[in-house]
Formats: sequence, C-alpha cells, structure tokens
Amino acid sequence: MKKTKGIIEAILFSAGRPVKIQELILNLEIDKEEIEKIINQMQEEYKNEERGIQIIKVEDSYQLCTKQEYYENIYPIIDNRSKPKLSNAALETLAIIAYNPRVTRPEIEAIRGVSADASIYKLLEYNLIEEAGKADLPGKPMSYKTTQDFLKMFGYTSLKDLPELPRYKLDSNQQIVIDELVEEQEENREQNQEEKQNNDKGKTQEENKEENQEKNQIENQNDNQEKGQEKNQIENEAPMPEREGN
Repeated sequence: MKKTKGIIEAILFSAGRPVKIQELILNLEIDKEEIEKIINQMQEEYKNEERGIQIIKVEDSYQLCTKQEYYENIYPIIDNRSKPKLSNAALETLAIIAYNPRVTRPEIEAIRGVSADASIYKLLEYNLIEEAGKADLPGKPMSYKTTQDFLKMFGYTSLKDLPELPRYKLDSNQQIVIDELVEEQEENREQNQEEKQNNDKGKTQEENKEENQEKNQIENQNDNQEKGQEKNQIENEAPMPEREGN
C-alpha cells in the first residue's frame, strides 16, 4: 500500500490538474473502493502531519494542491498579478449560475434586473464559469455553468454541497418574500399576543385583588361605624342613676 500511495501522490503532483478516479483505476489496476480508501488515508496523514499540501476531491476527480491557509505566503512567489477580486455584481451573477446550471445571460439579467455582460466577462476571465452550449430557446442564446475552479475556490466537492436556498414566494406587489422571515414574524406576533394576554390576565387579577381589598376595607369601615352607632344607642337608652338627696 505504501508504494500505491507514492504512485498516487506522484500522479497527482505531476498532473497539476484534477485527475479523474477512472484514470487512477486504469493506471493502478485496482477498484474504485480501494483507491478511495487509500486516498482517504493519505488525506488524514497530510492533515495529522501538518503538511503544506492536501488532496481535495472535485466532483469525480482528485487533485493535489496547497492548503488554503498558506495562500498569502505562496501567491507573491508564483504570481505577481493583483489578486482576483469579485464585485458584488459578479458574486450575484456567479451565485445565479451556480444554482442554475446552463442559465443564459437574458435569464441572469431578468433575475438581477441589470446588464450582466461585465460580470460574465470577468467570471470567464477568472475561469469560474464556462460556456455550456447554446440553449434551446429563441435566438439560441449561450448558456453558462460553473467550473471546477469555482468548486476549488469556494471549497466545494460538487454543486450538491451548495447551501440550501431559502424558500420564497411573491407577495401581492410581485416582490420576493422569504418564507422563513414570514414564519419568524408570525411566531413573534403570536408570542407577543400571548405575552399581552398573560399581562392582561395578570393585570386583571391585580385589579381584582385591589378591588377586593378596597371592598373589604369599606365593609370593615361600615362594620366599625355600625358598631359605634349601636354602642352609642345603648349608652343613650341606658337609665341614668338617681341622685341621693341631701
């Protein structure tokens, strides 16, 4: 197995590109499961030994490349060009193409609402997208898809690894409304209503308590007043003692 690891490492290093697993099968004359097992072991070894290189999987291919954390050290040595920077417009266009393979320029512009010529040109220049053939639509417009460089740049094995898009719908004004946001707003509204009901209930109980206290106080005052009146009445009705004559 050690020799097989050496052969795989030599092939990936020499190729300088993603090597399809079928090419490795034909070269090594071993089955796919065995090759994947060996490469997984090599990946762990590179990781544990803190090597500067790694083996990444890109769709059905493998490539030997440097680790991302060493980019700042490597880039000035091998390329003095300015670092590729993508504008927000280019990133939006790239996202549309990634989630909609074989999308056309008019379709991209319909989604974004502005021209996409400059963004598409820049993405083609950076080899993040490529032409995917003419679409079966009126005028036969060119369609586009992402490249393996896109997957490597963003650390994806395939387009299946892309984050799931939020569910959305159109409101009465034909504006996009995110379902998750609507659900969150409804939950907050229900929670606020429940808190309000609890507060109102607590307030009502407090008011009832105060009302009962006032009522008891009035009743006590009335009882004391009646008792005082009865006492006075008894004293008034009691016979006066006769005075003894001199």
